[in-house]
This record gives sequence, C-alpha cells and structure tokens, in this order.
Amino acid sequence: MQRVTGIGGIFFKSADPQRLGAWYRDHLGLDVTEWGGAIFRWGGPTSEAGMTVWSVLPADTDKMQPGNAAFMINFRVADLGALLAALRAEGCQVIDATESSEFGQFGWVLDPDGNKVELWQPPPQRPAATP
Repeated sequence: MQRVTGIGGIFFKSADPQRLGAWYRDHLGLDVTEWGGAIFRWGGPTSEAGMTVWSVLPADTDKMQPGNAAFMINFRVADLGALLAALRAEGCQVIDATESSEFGQFGWVLDPDGNKVELWQPPPQRPAATP
C-alpha cells in the first residue's frame, strides 16, 4: 500500500501570527496571503501536480491538540482510510475523529514524542490547500 505521497503543509503557532507572517514575507519573500499562509505549488511532467502550504496559526489554537508541539506537519496520503486502519493495526495512537471538506479528507496520528501528525487525502478532482 502506498502511504505518504508528499508534504501537504507545515503549520506552527505564534503569539502574533500577523507579525511573524510579515517577517517571513519581508525577509524571506514568502507570498503570505490574507488567511496568514503561503502556498508553494509543485509538479511537472514527471510528478503529480500539488502544493505545500506554510501557515502560522495563533498561539491559542487547538489545531495541534492533543499533540504537545507548537507545530504540525501535514502529509499527503493516497488512501486515508486504509492508512488509518494500517496505523491502528500497527499499534499507533490514531485520533478517532476525521474530517471531510471541499479540501479533502483529514485524519491524525500522534508520533512517539506526542506530536500530532495530520494525514491529508486531497479530493480527486484537484489538489487543494489546507485551510
């Protein structure tokens, strides 16, 4: 079974997301959008089209809970349901809740250090940015 197919996004907390986003925009040239993130598009003749999202979130976000880190990596996956089932069978700490939206399907697992890892199956019609 194919598992992770790429990095879908990198998310981290900040006490002042607007200030931090402006720093990354001003000093590293990221095209930080109104929603506070940037999108890096990739793909070409020999790879699947897609994108990676970079996003700063408010320090009080609960997006990373029950993880204990101030960041979260989002991995693109080919078949979320099959992967979550495999992870459960392997004894991993899979979070029971999943989400579906216009952006695709999302599930989560905690790594051995307690970091929340987001698994994202993009919708079949188009790769999508995570909100």
